[in-house]
Amino acid sequence: MKQQKRKRGSVQEEQALRHRWDVSLNALATSVPYIAYLGIDFDRRGDELTAILPFQEKLIGNPFLPAIHGGVTAAFLEVTAVMTLSRHYLWERLESGELDLDRLDQGEVPRLPKTIDFTVDYLRSGLPRDAYARARISRAGRRYASVHVEAWQDDHTRLFAQATGHFLMPQKRD
Repeated sequence: MKQQKRKRGSVQEEQALRHRWDVSLNALATSVPYIAYLGIDFDRRGDELTAILPFQEKLIGNPFLPAIHGGVTAAFLEVTAVMTLSRHYLWERLESGELDLDRLDQGEVPRLPKTIDFTVDYLRSGLPRDAYARARISRAGRRYASVHVEAWQDDHTRLFAQATGHFLMPQKRD
């Protein structure tokens, strides 16, 4: 009986943590107007975050191919990196409940990592269809982080773009 109570408590705690993460992810995403303009959405499965760029005609840069605009591709990759880093550095605050969900809902979001440099490799044209991206943190320190991002469309093994970026991490306020 005690084990069942413990399991229920841990399941409830895990659900509460997931809820806090979903609320904070939504608050972070809505705090950046360009994310909404591009229509970028996020799918969280366990500790993995996938960014989704639904296709829209306004994303086309070259109508003769047609191909997604290179600036849209770069922004999509950078947003994916920033949101993945934000999840990484906010995790402890989310887990402990230190982040106040009411304040997040009111638009008081933590500071986001700032881009130092971001290099994009365009491997092929982004076709007029949905795109997906995932970031992998190569190095994460208190002040600086390095991230690699990959984007694909139909097949995860056929990337259409990838990027490497370096970011200045937000410092805790005293």
